[in-house]
Amino acid sequence: MNSFIDILVNLLMETKDKLTETIQGIINNSNEPLETKEVKAKMPEGTRTKILYRLRELRAEGLIEGKRVGASRGSWIWWKKDAFKGEG
Repeated sequence: MNSFIDILVNLLMETKDKLTETIQGIINNSNEPLETKEVKAKMPEGTRTKILYRLRELRAEGLIEGKRVGASRGSWIWWKKDAFKGEG
């Protein structure tokens, strides 16, 4: 029998996976780099903080690329892995 904690943890993990999959899909389906605010605009169900956290996780896992572009709060650009491979 599952405890309340087990059920809650499973529910949170499913939510995280859906959010992460959605973010990764947005980045991978884009033909150009996106700013954090552009990713957020395409995801009304996620908060800016959660989206930025997931973007950083995806970057750390090597699933997407990203770079901080300014000193302000959360000014990052994000793009799909190997988007610029072979250019030069």
